[in-house]
Amino acid sequence: MPISFADLGVPADLSAVLSRRGITEPFAIQSATLPDALAGRDVCGQAPTGSGKTLAFGLTIAARVAAAKPRHPRGLVLVPTRELAAQIERELAPLLQVRGRKTGCIYGGVGFDRQRRMLSRGVDVVVACPGRLADLIQQGDISLDSVDIAVVDEADRMADMGFLPEVKRLLDQTSPERQTLLFSATLDGDVDVLVRRYQNAPIVHSVEPDDTSSGEVRHLFWRAERSERVRLTAELVASHSPTVVFCRTRRGADRLAKQLEGAGIDAVAIHGSRSQSQRDRALSQFATGKASALVATDVAARGIHVDDVSCVVHFDPPADSKDYVHRSGRTGRAGNPGTVVSLVAGEDARAARMLQKSLGLPDGLRDPDLTAMGEGRPARLVEVRKVTRGGSTTPRQVTAGTAAANTTPQNRDKRNRGAARAAGTASGNARNGRRGQGQFRAGKGGQPTRRSDRPARSA
Repeated sequence: MPISFADLGVPADLSAVLSRRGITEPFAIQSATLPDALAGRDVCGQAPTGSGKTLAFGLTIAARVAAAKPRHPRGLVLVPTRELAAQIERELAPLLQVRGRKTGCIYGGVGFDRQRRMLSRGVDVVVACPGRLADLIQQGDISLDSVDIAVVDEADRMADMGFLPEVKRLLDQTSPERQTLLFSATLDGDVDVLVRRYQNAPIVHSVEPDDTSSGEVRHLFWRAERSERVRLTAELVASHSPTVVFCRTRRGADRLAKQLEGAGIDAVAIHGSRSQSQRDRALSQFATGKASALVATDVAARGIHVDDVSCVVHFDPPADSKDYVHRSGRTGRAGNPGTVVSLVAGEDARAARMLQKSLGLPDGLRDPDLTAMGEGRPARLVEVRKVTRGGSTTPRQVTAGTAAANTTPQNRDKRNRGAARAAGTASGNARNGRRGQGQFRAGKGGQPTRRSDRPARSA
């Protein structure tokens, strides 16, 4: 007989909220951590992205958090990105509501006034990015002295983005009697420092995703020179959408989104330079199917939570194996299958093989082959016109499958108008592509820019 949330000690009213949402059986990380967390112990949970960590600490907060005074929350959740903060708040809100508690979200990229008004009215739990929260504390809009349940989520990502010094300063301001829950995909290095400094005899749980939280994911490494990557990405999106495509830089993400639009693909970009309203709109278009491709930088790798992503494309190589795992974790969620495709240029081949070896993936590079992707929408030939220096055009054929929604006369006109621009830009990229491109190797991030809650490096 399968275990239930009630068996783990979750109160009946909170279990009922989950049941109404069709959530009746806990994931492995929830089964492991909830009994200890609900008992008030400090818990350290190690589990991969997409394994259900949000409910593991969300149910604990909802069950244990007390009512707060204005500007003095009793619960605090620290996260690395705006998107993750918003996603966690959405998960927490219905759980807290049944207990008569409120939650609020704090992150950069938006004005201060709305967040100040929210805090002055009073919220019991704050979900925050470290930089903006520190700003509001400095301005006297919020105090953490009453926080007696603190959560650090995606702690390894916090370390990668340079947020840990600020996280430490924030935790130092909370109640010394607090319960501290920490969740991370890895527990080494700087993350271990947090465990030793801020947790009292923590119960450590390390689990792998269970069959209900992770589907079968294929990892394909394709030989692809830089001049071919836009065409191949368009083919992948057209035949296997929704697709998340990762680029190394913000400018590269914007450029690729426009190139995909020129090839007849509805694509939107998301990165740290976009305003919060732009990021929210892009995620909404992608989640609702209005956009087939979401072109993102690594700063968004942990904040994109869409269960039915069919494919992840590494357009630019990740910096290291951690980034590969974080990016690739956007697919294969909630038991759905997925495919991860890395487009590997010749100069990156050796590093790609090292990455495969470090992650235990089948080694070697393959020629691009859509049939290896399994079932998907068939690709179709479209005409792309290459703009010459004199302004005339030379037609050439490329395979760039489009969904049925893109085959209307209006969309065909839009596609053909943008195709010349896409092809010309792709040609320029082929000449200049080696400059500034990322490699499969580790790099140190800069310090976060406080008001935007992002690292100083391009992401």
